[in-house]
Amino acid sequence: MTEIAQAHDARPGAAAHLPAHSMSALTVGAIGVVFGDIGTSPLYALQATLDPRYHLGINVTDLYGIVSLIFWSFVFVVTVKYVFIVMRCDNRGEGGSLALYALIRRELGASAPKKWLLIGALFATALFFADAMLTPAISVISAVEGLGVVSTAFQPYIVWIALAILIGLFAIQRHGTERVGKMFGPVMLVYFVAIAAMGISHLVQRPQVLEALSPVYIWGFFAAHPFYSFLSLGAVIYAVTGAEALYADMGHFGRKPITIAWLVICVPALMLNYMGQAAMLLDHPEFVDNPFFHMVPPSLTIPLLVIATLATIIASQAVISGAFSVTQQAVQLGFIPRVQITHTSAQARGQIFVPTVNWALATMVALLVVTFQHSAAMLPAYGLAVVGTMLITTLMQYVVVFRIWRAPLWRGGVGFAVFITIDLIFLASGLTKLFEGAWLPIAVGVIIFTLLSTWATGRRIMRERLEDGAIPLPALIKSAGESLYRVRGTSVFLAASPNAVPTALLHNMKHNQVLHERVLLLTVQVEDVPHVALGDRAEVMALGDGFYRVVLRYGFVDDIDVPRDLRHVETCGAPFHMMTTSFFLGRQKLVAAREVPGMALWRERLFAWMVKSSESAMEYFKLPTNRVIELGSQLRI
Repeated sequence: MTEIAQAHDARPGAAAHLPAHSMSALTVGAIGVVFGDIGTSPLYALQATLDPRYHLGINVTDLYGIVSLIFWSFVFVVTVKYVFIVMRCDNRGEGGSLALYALIRRELGASAPKKWLLIGALFATALFFADAMLTPAISVISAVEGLGVVSTAFQPYIVWIALAILIGLFAIQRHGTERVGKMFGPVMLVYFVAIAAMGISHLVQRPQVLEALSPVYIWGFFAAHPFYSFLSLGAVIYAVTGAEALYADMGHFGRKPITIAWLVICVPALMLNYMGQAAMLLDHPEFVDNPFFHMVPPSLTIPLLVIATLATIIASQAVISGAFSVTQQAVQLGFIPRVQITHTSAQARGQIFVPTVNWALATMVALLVVTFQHSAAMLPAYGLAVVGTMLITTLMQYVVVFRIWRAPLWRGGVGFAVFITIDLIFLASGLTKLFEGAWLPIAVGVIIFTLLSTWATGRRIMRERLEDGAIPLPALIKSAGESLYRVRGTSVFLAASPNAVPTALLHNMKHNQVLHERVLLLTVQVEDVPHVALGDRAEVMALGDGFYRVVLRYGFVDDIDVPRDLRHVETCGAPFHMMTTSFFLGRQKLVAAREVPGMALWRERLFAWMVKSSESAMEYFKLPTNRVIELGSQLRI
């Protein structure tokens, strides 16, 4: 399987847009952004497996079995699956479920799986947003809970301190994270060195814990108590939370720096710490309440608390920034209504701020912290969101392996069987906690999936309604040339499809009975690639009598700016000047109707509300406010 993936790793443009930094700088940067989530899992993962509900003991059989499960999860789930296979399923350097969906759709075209692939991509996106709510809440409160180790006097204030940190984190998002982001890598590097040193300090006293890396101890663990061992898998998965970030953040750093950071720094530090926790608990079982912070002497607890809190803030920042990026991709691929997107850096293209998403996440995170109060109470919900995303990624990745890479069935089938089995076992264990909080990501995922699918379906239906009965464009141009008065300047009419006649053009001709000398029928298309080069962005077709069809193409992570890109168009007459150009937009008032075939009535009403609530095309396409004319109409769906 690895050989097949390597043969497809050198695709043109796979890393063409990466910044020209040294490999070491990119590796340190990846440590800060990509591994914040999985790096902070030692704060709670081993502790969670020893929760009394699992009836596991502080003994060699159970501790060695848990550590062995964590290690082999790192090997199969993170290293083999994500590093060696999934990260090679890149969409010209970009990763993530939406990028993977766009890759499959582009490569396979009409033969791509339609229904389940779209459902999988949308539900993975929905679960990502659920994860983005849970990660900041769990990470920060688990670090602040270290104050309880310092003194029990801090216990009543832990929730409020965590809330203050989280609210401050969301409040600074509008200022951008470029400067703070430069510190992420060094801080996380210090953190990984610290947790490795903590593990070594206990391993030297019990070096025999290294034997736990043998898979033999997994067999002994399950043989001792099969049922409770199975239930504990729902907690073992906490150790690999954040694995999806390796793939989702690949576009920022590239596959090689992320691979080096994981194999050379992160996984050794994590395993040393987990084994150190096990060694310490064998000597001090009374520290089971919070083994991570008990690994250091009391004089070092506060410095460790500071480093761990900074690490959890970085992990939270990474997932918040990821939510902004996923939102931008989803908007441009047509899965989410237009929302305000602010660019916070003139140099870094990926530095964006989405106010709606930011404050929605802040509200949900605050509610989670106040409701659950403790990190342990939130963990059942967290694990299921992660496993669900991993399972969908496995299914989508093997569409690439079998259909695009054309791997032999016998070779790809072995890998598919292994990974799907692992994901399903973790999922089954997580579902046993359905009524302990695991229902939360399912509920959030279903709600967000409903919104995403309603928007995607509604847009398709609305486009079909607009195209029904449309006047053929040649006839329209001939009629305009014969009967309408032409005035100086340029008019731009936005059309949803290159083959469509804009409704705004029809209404303008009907009511104003006048046209400009130059008329552009403009369509903005988002391609199934991350970036479209400036030289390939505009396509112009002369239609005669002063009419031009213009298509502006963007990648799903490109910044859309219509006036900027029209200024570069030189093949349809004189250069564009915004003061002599008018933009005509059509705004439809949607009316849900039982008698018109489409979606269920409640979904049609939901879609109509989403259309009404979305950001205007004028703001989204960055059109000059004093050059825009909106023409409304009513559409029954």
